[in-house]
Amino acid sequence: MSKTGYFTHRDCWKHEMGPGHPECPERLDAIEDRLLVTGVGDALERYEAPEASLADIELAHGRMHIAALRGLSDRLNEELMAGGPSYAQIDTDTSINAHTWKASLRAAGAALAATDAVMAGEVENAFCSVRPPGHHACRDKAMGFCFFNNVAVAVKYALQRYNLQRVAVVDFDVHHGNGTEDILANDPRALMVSIFQHPFYPYSGDHDPAPNMVNVPVPAYTRGMDIREIIEMMWMPRLEAFKPEMIFVSAGFDAHREDDMGQLGLTEQDYTWITQRVKDVARRYSKGRIVSCLEGGYVMGPLARSVEAHLRVLADL
Repeated sequence: MSKTGYFTHRDCWKHEMGPGHPECPERLDAIEDRLLVTGVGDALERYEAPEASLADIELAHGRMHIAALRGLSDRLNEELMAGGPSYAQIDTDTSINAHTWKASLRAAGAALAATDAVMAGEVENAFCSVRPPGHHACRDKAMGFCFFNNVAVAVKYALQRYNLQRVAVVDFDVHHGNGTEDILANDPRALMVSIFQHPFYPYSGDHDPAPNMVNVPVPAYTRGMDIREIIEMMWMPRLEAFKPEMIFVSAGFDAHREDDMGQLGLTEQDYTWITQRVKDVARRYSKGRIVSCLEGGYVMGPLARSVEAHLRVLADL
């Protein structure tokens, strides 16, 4: 049985972007409830996520981006005290509230603390049940519900802190992880493999990617069995050849067939299969070291069931 760490923090519940927004605190409630009723939560080693330091955030993000986000947060809090608005808009679908700054530091901090715990051998692998998500956050830009790129920050940290030479990122969110690609493109120490619906937000990933990017755009309504076949053909040979010393997962569950954020056809069984294939590579080359971070997944039932399936494989349940 694998020892699996579970990293979260109550601050991640406090960030929200307005009534009816799909990236909502109830997503974490749904996951917690599912882990409780199934007993899966009892098998996990729980950790409280610390705040990431700004020095660690700067491994993946420019100082101007960090300062702009902090400044926006500070101004919002000042205006709130004077009876001003509850939200400040970043783009049409992304905004901050009074708690976004701290939640963002906790989300990145979870990925960093999970990296430390896995590298120290305290746990074999870890899941970060955090929000806001991260994989659309570019080096110098917040977008797509994301402010800091939790996975990219942790990848850069693992490379620097532990002097790793080969780190892989696996991204199975329905949307292309454009931010992670922006930060890691052309770094020979990193390999990113991803599969995503296309054409679809953020309308990237299909043109001339860097040599260390394995982007697999698939059309709407692609079924789980077809995605398994594509992963076997396109991801696995590159991962095997790369021999990663650690694997990070951008675990978005919005490619589920019941999630109306996208139009792909995955089920919990597919997430079980994908996680097992990633774990096979990790066991072979990475001493089992996996850090997985929640990305998308916006319909509570399938999200919770899919995270449960993912965690059952990580924890050998």
